[in-house]
Amino acid sequence: MLYHKLLENQSQCSFALLLDPEKLNVSKVNELCTRALAFGVDTILLGGSLVSTDVSEIAKNIKSNSSLPLILFPGSALQYTPHVDAMLFLTLISGRNPEFLIGNHIQVAMRIKGGQVEIIPTGYILIDGGVTTSVQYISNTKPIPANKPDIAVATAVAGELLGLKVIYLEAGSGAQSPVPPAIIEKVRANVSIPLIVGGGLRSPQQLRDAKNAGASMVVVGTAAEENPYQLELLVAAIKK
Repeated sequence: MLYHKLLENQSQCSFALLLDPEKLNVSKVNELCTRALAFGVDTILLGGSLVSTDVSEIAKNIKSNSSLPLILFPGSALQYTPHVDAMLFLTLISGRNPEFLIGNHIQVAMRIKGGQVEIIPTGYILIDGGVTTSVQYISNTKPIPANKPDIAVATAVAGELLGLKVIYLEAGSGAQSPVPPAIIEKVRANVSIPLIVGGGLRSPQQLRDAKNAGASMVVVGTAAEENPYQLELLVAAIKK
């Protein structure tokens, strides 16, 4: 089980490569999968806030080109596909939009019940990254201010008490600034479940800061998509 592996190895921060179906073609999938295997990426996440392409076909393409675990990171119920190893079943607990608290979940619940895809209930917390991101616009929710760590902590604790298995701190794709280490550190000190951190992570130092603050997994998408040659340096930043 991928969740049990993440739970048992929280002190050893892992690296996830996020692939957005809207930004991929066959040749780019092949290139990124090859580099991910070569440079020590631990997991591939697949998903985005606005996806109009066939996620199933892309998932099958990734699986045929990579032996790495593939986890669906869906922006909505429409992105569900059984051609993955696991799915982050996201509840946007920092927002108040019922569609992203329970509405999307109802739409897809019967499709995933009893299936072969491992389901990982995840509390998704959006932190202000300095710009209006796609997830903020699509979900119609406000991010938690980056200078309000206590709100982020209380939200994460509430998620754990509700029975969620993972907390995902997200600044949003293309964020100007990643989740501040101070928020990561304070959330880590108050929850016992795995802590995923993504959005705006572009430099080795930012990745090291997230790891040292307590992230169980760091997620990089835009930086690797824009410059696949940088992937080796980014992975190495948390592997040393």
